[in-house]
Order: sequence, then C-alpha cells, then structure tokens
Amino acid sequence: MARLDNKTLRERVHAHLKDEILANRIPPGSVLQEVPLAESLGVSRGPIREALGGLAAEGLVTITPRRGAVVTRLTKRDFLEAYQVREALEELAVRLAVARMTSAELDAAEARIEEMIRCSAAADDNGFFEANSAFHKAFVVGSGNSKLVEVYERLVGQMGPYRRPSVRLRGSLDRSIAEHRSIMVAARAGDGERAAALVVDHIRVPQRRLEDLSDNEFARENLLRSELAAPGAGGAIDPLQETAGEPLGTDGPAG
Repeated sequence: MARLDNKTLRERVHAHLKDEILANRIPPGSVLQEVPLAESLGVSRGPIREALGGLAAEGLVTITPRRGAVVTRLTKRDFLEAYQVREALEELAVRLAVARMTSAELDAAEARIEEMIRCSAAADDNGFFEANSAFHKAFVVGSGNSKLVEVYERLVGQMGPYRRPSVRLRGSLDRSIAEHRSIMVAARAGDGERAAALVVDHIRVPQRRLEDLSDNEFARENLLRSELAAPGAGGAIDPLQETAGEPLGTDGPAG
C-alpha cells in the first residue's frame, strides 16, 4: 500500500510541476532544485526527483550534471523546427483521420470551433488556446495511430509554454477560426487530402512570420520572456522562493 501511495504522490508532483511550466508560472530557463521544491511542496526529494525525470522525458526540462533540472528554453530555431515537425505530424494525422472518424467524432471536433468563437468574443485567450488544442488533437487521436499520438503529445508539450506568443505570430483569431472551419468542411466531405493541405497551410502561417523575424526581433517580441505568463497567474514565480499552495503530501521529511 505504501508503494501505491508513493506512486500517487509522484504523479501528483509531476502533474503540478507540469501545469506550472505549461502555464508559464515557472518560465523557461528556471532552475528546478530538488531541496527547495521538496520543502515548498511538503514532500521528500524522491517524488521530486521522479517528477523531474518524467518532465525531462517529455522534453519540458533538461537535466545537466552541474545545474540540475532547467526548464527548457526554445530558441527561434527550436521553435521553427517544432512547427515543421508538427506540420508533418498533423498532415499525416488528418489524412488518416478523415477516413476513420465517425460523425460523432467530427461533431465533437466541430464543437471546439464553437468554443473558440465564444472564447474569442469573451477575450478568453486561455479558453481559446485550450479549444484550439483540442480541435487539433481530435484529428491526431482520430488517426488511430498510437505512435503518432505519443510523438505529437510530447511535441506539443514542449511547445506548450509558447502557445501565447504563437498566437501573436498568427495575428488574427478570426482568421484562425475561419481556417479551422475550412478544415472541418473538407473533413465532413471526406476529402482527406484537402483537409490535410488546409492543415499544412494553417500551421505555416506562424512559421512564415517567425522566419521573417531576426533573432533580436524574436527576443524583442517577448517570445522567450517570462512576462508571457497566463493572465491571472500573478506573473512568473521563482520556483526556489515561492510555495505553490498546500503541500502535496507528507511522505517524510525533505532531504
């Protein structure tokens, strides 16, 4: 029973740190040290170490011999390469999914567009991003290819902290919604090739704008800065100083 409790605690620590990173409350470049994290979360170092290992496997942190775990920072080149891989994955996913998805699954994907419209009207950026991500993931899951889903989830996890600057590169939420509608029309018509081509065009919009930015412009546009924390998050936290709410567990003293 104790082993089960420990496993549950490790999962909770992992989920907590992942949420903080994806919400940009722990920004790229932050050093995550085991002892301060263990003390702030009220757990021992074991679950922290396991959680950091899991985050490293997902590409959200990089573990180095001297610095420990550092939240991954994407450069302009990294960002471009991630978009290129995402483009290839989603093109394949949509082509496979259109031939397999049921009417109910297509209805569920289309409902995400309606969510995007509501969130855009309410200036709810976070809600828009969540609905947008769910739309794209519906087709990835709909592909029926578990390996594709696995690779895709890891990639979008790495890109997660940069979803806010991504929309700045895209420009208009209305344009984004229109592009999603076009993808949906092609999917409903059973035209996988057309839907896949539209997805490629959709994903290339921010790529083209990113390619036009110099490295200095990329930095000036706040694409790599912690101020991009989600609204209401209170800004980026210092993971070595701030606590994150109630302790996650009491599996023994930290250390």
